[in-house]
Amino acid sequence: MNTETVREELTTDQLHQLVVSSLEDFKASDILVIDVSGKSPLTECMIIASGNSTRHVKSMADNLLVKAKASGNPPLGVEGAREGEWVLVDLNDVIVHLMLPQTRAFYNLEKLWEASADHRSGISSSA
Repeated sequence: MNTETVREELTTDQLHQLVVSSLEDFKASDILVIDVSGKSPLTECMIIASGNSTRHVKSMADNLLVKAKASGNPPLGVEGAREGEWVLVDLNDVIVHLMLPQTRAFYNLEKLWEASADHRSGISSSA
């Protein structure tokens, strides 16, 4: 008899909540959730958040990785973790962009995806 526990992947909504909760725990600022279903074949949702230093961005990413792995949803990939200016965490149905405010302003992903008020999660916190 197999006593190994099989963990099912979280739904997109559950994964989205896990990401937001993880970012809130580490005092991310300006958390923005963008629904890109139907706009991108790569993912259903993008979450963008800012950190106030490279160390802060790295620690937010590290915390998210620990929580995602613990939930049975390890990332498909992580980019930029060494530098910490912009860390991308690919969780398949949810892609997370953690950025310094100046990097976020320069690349302006919100405008790229034409994020409108109805796509916003209503979550905004100051660190």
